[in-house]
This record gives sequence, structure tokens and C-alpha cells, in this order.
Amino acid sequence: MNSKLYVGNMSFNTTEDALRTAFGQFGTVTDVYIANDRETGRPRGFAFVTLGTEQESKLAIEKMNGADLDGRALTVNEARPKTEGGGRSFGGGGGGGGGFSDRGKSRY
Repeated sequence: MNSKLYVGNMSFNTTEDALRTAFGQFGTVTDVYIANDRETGRPRGFAFVTLGTEQESKLAIEKMNGADLDGRALTVNEARPKTEGGGRSFGGGGGGGGGFSDRGKSRY
């Protein structure tokens, strides 16, 4: 486990200071990143919080997952590494839905 946490289901009004205060109860907060929409600059409703140690991160997950912050029940778990290419996946991956494919029932 690493010490970086994903924090989801955030209020659009939640600030970096509010996150530092909430997660600071469980250890040293070394970094906070609130994701913003590229086009509008508005918050996207999630953030990444990095704590000093894995133990602090585990405790923060236990205590903050489902906890109320600014009127929203947070989703907190270990941040997963960014996948190559970074963005959304559009079809292709073989799992059924998504993308365009020939399903053998073409009208043409």
C-alpha cells in the first residue's frame, strides 16, 4: 500500500484546507490535490490526499470512508496508479459493452 488516498463523492465546496484538517487528524498530510475540470475550472468532486506513512493512510481510510464532510459521505480508499494513457477507455477492451462492433446482425 502507498500513502496516497483517493477521496471521492466530495462536495464541490470542499477546500484544500478542509481536507488537510479532516485528514490531519490521522497523521501528517504531505500533499492535497483537488481535481478540477479543464474547461470550466470547477471541482470534479474528487481529490487525492497523501499522508506521511502507510499506517497513517490505513487509519485515515478506516475513519474517513463514509464520514461526512461538507454534507457528503466520502469515499476513501488507496489511490491506484494512473494507467498508461491516463484517460477514459472507449470500447475495445473485450469486456462486452462499449465501442462499436459487428454483432453479426447487420442490415446491409
